[in-house]
Amino acid sequence: MEQRPDTAHQHTIRVTWGDCDPARIAYTGRLPWFALDAINGWWEDKLGGDGWFQMEVDRNVGTPFVRLEMDFSHPVTPRHPLVCHVWPVRLGETSIAFRVDGEQDGKLCFATRTVSVFIVADQFRKQAPPAEIRQLIERHLPASEPVEC
Repeated sequence: MEQRPDTAHQHTIRVTWGDCDPARIAYTGRLPWFALDAINGWWEDKLGGDGWFQMEVDRNVGTPFVRLEMDFSHPVTPRHPLVCHVWPVRLGETSIAFRVDGEQDGKLCFATRTVSVFIVADQFRKQAPPAEIRQLIERHLPASEPVEC
């Protein structure tokens, strides 16, 4: 997987008792939710407060997922904050790929790679990202990464 840039966005999640199973670790199904919450946090940070909801409703731009990969390496528990490092790794003509590294207490717990497609939200039709969004993403792509998905 991709090397994390120093400029990766950090999104902190408070893992609680309700996120856990009888083994006292986070339910497996919560981990993708944590990663998606972190990506939404990236959008909010970079678009000045606009996350997926505002993109969909106010900008008529959707980004449904077409791929989700997740590698697990350490359990997530309520003992420490979960710090998710988020950055775009690829940008295609109509798609974007993100990487999310979830860490607790300095240990990598999971690494996620997602791919989403840009759509005209009210028509559910594929589109290129609007120019201002494309330019924003290009500014945050690691320099060594090609701009294709």
